Amino acid sequence: MRNIFFLSLMALVFLTSCKLNSETQTTTSTEPNKDLSILFDQYHEEELQLFPINATYEGDNRFNDKLPIDFTDSFRDSLHRFYDKYNTKLASYDTTKLNEQDKLSIDFFRYNLNLSIEQLKFHENYIPFTQFVGLTLTMGQFGSGEGGQPFKTVKDYDNWLLRATAFSAWADSAVVYFKKGIAANYVLPKALVVKMIPQMYDLVTTNVNTHLFYAPIKKMPATFIEADKKRLTAAYTKLITEQVVPAYKKLGDFLKNEYLPKARTTSGVSALPDGKAYYEFCVKQGTTTTKTPDEIYNLGLSEVARIRHQMDSVKSMVKFNGDLNAFFEYMKTDKRFMPYKTPAEVLAAFEKIHQTMQPQLQKEFIHVPKTRFEIRQTEAFRAASASAEYNQGSADGSRPGIFYVPILDATKFNTTSGMESLFLHEAIPGHHYQISLQQEDTTLPKFRRFSGVNAYQEGWALYCESLGKELGLYTDPYQYMGALGDEIHRAIRLVVDVAIHTKGMTREQAIKYMMDNEAISEQGATAEIERYMSWPGQALGYKIGALKIRELRTKYESLQGNKFNIGSFHDEVLKDGCLPLALLEAKIDKWGAK
Repeated sequence: MRNIFFLSLMALVFLTSCKLNSETQTTTSTEPNKDLSILFDQYHEEELQLFPINATYEGDNRFNDKLPIDFTDSFRDSLHRFYDKYNTKLASYDTTKLNEQDKLSIDFFRYNLNLSIEQLKFHENYIPFTQFVGLTLTMGQFGSGEGGQPFKTVKDYDNWLLRATAFSAWADSAVVYFKKGIAANYVLPKALVVKMIPQMYDLVTTNVNTHLFYAPIKKMPATFIEADKKRLTAAYTKLITEQVVPAYKKLGDFLKNEYLPKARTTSGVSALPDGKAYYEFCVKQGTTTTKTPDEIYNLGLSEVARIRHQMDSVKSMVKFNGDLNAFFEYMKTDKRFMPYKTPAEVLAAFEKIHQTMQPQLQKEFIHVPKTRFEIRQTEAFRAASASAEYNQGSADGSRPGIFYVPILDATKFNTTSGMESLFLHEAIPGHHYQISLQQEDTTLPKFRRFSGVNAYQEGWALYCESLGKELGLYTDPYQYMGALGDEIHRAIRLVVDVAIHTKGMTREQAIKYMMDNEAISEQGATAEIERYMSWPGQALGYKIGALKIRELRTKYESLQGNKFNIGSFHDEVLKDGCLPLALLEAKIDKWGAK
């Protein structure tokens, strides 16, 4: 999955009107509209000031000392005014006089604004963070010196001092809004809260030298003068003891003593006020389609059945005696599939996957990113609740794109978990190619260069998993079985996400359904199901997006025959960055018509 701390959530245009704009209006200009470009730049500049964490992830260091409390009612009121202002400004543009790129930008811009406005109708701010997403986790990544926050200059170190000092006030406000949620019966499930408590206490330690936030001091550049080294060491020690530790302890104590007793026993958001409407919004946001929850649920059941049939074929190929569930158990537990002794060996195995497919990548992708790429082990403080993930690099090239792998115990890291398909999705050519190429394209307005659309991004990454055989992978039937396991995993999401949030499926029932249909450990299934409980609808975008991209590829393979060029198709999918699926389809159809 794409790391989620990087962007404010997107907003939805009425997709039928987007298609109308794209298909029926006549272009009367080939030159970009300069006034529109200025408007987009103004929007992006204001947005970065509102969300300075996003600016940091983009590599824009101007606001690295800022940490707004972005869930308060007053902040959300300012957001509403911000979105309304730009929606009003759009009305002055005659789309019949715009070139194709400007039309695409204006449709996407409306999409952002409208869905963002709709999102503000719901009281998501009563849950300031969860076990899976939130500033409490982002601060840990930044404070370790290994995340998006830079620690190269004295100013960088001073910026972090100011930002981290503001975390104490942020934590105080988080408690206030959690309490508002208690009063409104808008609370998290107990099963999630018990995972959040140790995350807070893991950053409560009296030994400053071993604290995560002290790591940048241990890595201070040798070029710093001695006076700065002493000053920063003293300041960081004070920050940790007087600000960071008390803030995390306060959050941990509150969650344990006050919030947990009030947390709900239900699993889905249907138990919340306006829960049905909220989930329908989450589906729209997560898929950028008008599909209903029931349509997605039934599609999931169909996909699970189809992929299980393919799994049976692999089981027969390796001559395994027993049913599919027994095969899953064999793959999960047999020691032959756990050959590693150290985390370094696991990371090296992923790099070998990268090198194996390198020759074929050059045939399937005409344009590749310049952004550097690294594979790292997920930090210990968040590894227990983390999935493998990609953190985007910075646009200026100063920070690489990073594929993070959680390794709790290398001796139990299972090769049949789908290592090859995981790398294709999270790393190359999945998230790293897509996000890096988008950020590197300076012809795009900044709001498009640095935006994310869940169904497009995750759909592209899942589509990339289907390229394994083309790229020289999946030669081992167990790795192919792992890839099928990853595919059925996304199909299962369509079933359990909808069922949890609309059909009363419990956390335990969802865990069982997942374990019955794929080779996943109970620990892994639990982390996944709890993720869907905390982030409704997001997991639907993978399969919905991948099916759309595959549908478009199949369509033009058929129509173009021998003239079809896979490199050109991939370029066309990627070249304009993230788009809602209806806009992507209209764009590909124009490419196909040419």
